[in-house]
Amino acid sequence: MRDLLEVKHLHTNFYTYRGVVKALGGVDLKIGREEFFGLVGETGCGKSVTALSIMRLIEEPGRIESGEILFDERDLLKLTEEEMERVRGKDISMIFQEPKTALNPVLNVGFQIAEAISHAYNISLDEALDRVENVLREVEMADPTNVAKKYPHELSGGMAQRVLIGMAIATEPKLLIADEPTSSLDVSVQSQIMKLINTLIEKRRISVLLITHNLGVVAENCSRVGVMYAGNLVECADVKTIFSDPAHPYTKGLIDVIKMRGERGKLSTITGLVPDLVKPPSGCRFHPRCPHAMPICRERHPKSVTLSPGHSVSCFLYGEA
Repeated sequence: MRDLLEVKHLHTNFYTYRGVVKALGGVDLKIGREEFFGLVGETGCGKSVTALSIMRLIEEPGRIESGEILFDERDLLKLTEEEMERVRGKDISMIFQEPKTALNPVLNVGFQIAEAISHAYNISLDEALDRVENVLREVEMADPTNVAKKYPHELSGGMAQRVLIGMAIATEPKLLIADEPTSSLDVSVQSQIMKLINTLIEKRRISVLLITHNLGVVAENCSRVGVMYAGNLVECADVKTIFSDPAHPYTKGLIDVIKMRGERGKLSTITGLVPDLVKPPSGCRFHPRCPHAMPICRERHPKSVTLSPGHSVSCFLYGEA
């Protein structure tokens, strides 16, 4: 069976007064059917831009320059905007960062959920409103009748996130993109939200792209993980392999930070600074910070090398060099 989503050589740029920000420099990734895939990396590495590119929500001054986004064997980049609107919110749903910001402050949450249902199923708003309470019950919201009448400012962060999750799963999507779904929540609420997402995707049998900088969340929830650095996917493997046998120097640095966290007096860091993507480094974008950099790393961008089934890495320490 073919993968649900396959992204090939995706390039996305932003045209700013400082110059062209090369946000995505040729991203390749695959997500299987009913798979929980994690995408990790530092802030600004291109995780959210990847998600917005998949949804075709890149706005000016941004532009998807080239590549393919194959979803259910259809290239989303070749669809008209009208065709894409039938995919977005129905077959692919997204949970955005900052739940209260993502909700419309002048509409009650019941109406907002009903709008999503009405759009996805092409039914009247009245019919959609009849389904709202069931959606709120499914996301384990206490007193759904009362919550449906509330406005976003009347909800806690956890309640607002549950509303967004309800809006996303109410359309029965094939792929759910969760962009930092717990970053603005208390630690205790984070655990509840991730448990809820796991329960819902298992029940609905959907695929998930989880975007996060929290490797702990990835370890507890994902089956496979992709590691991004400066607009490139540098390593991809199952979660166990990434934590037990990381290959890329950047991935090793991330794992070392976690390992050192519990040791008193020790603090592991990745030396150097995140590159400016207006003028990214030549060759491998990680080479200025890499302890194993070779002359070829400055000259050429490394190709993806398969180390074992399901484990690939883009690094000259393996394969062609």
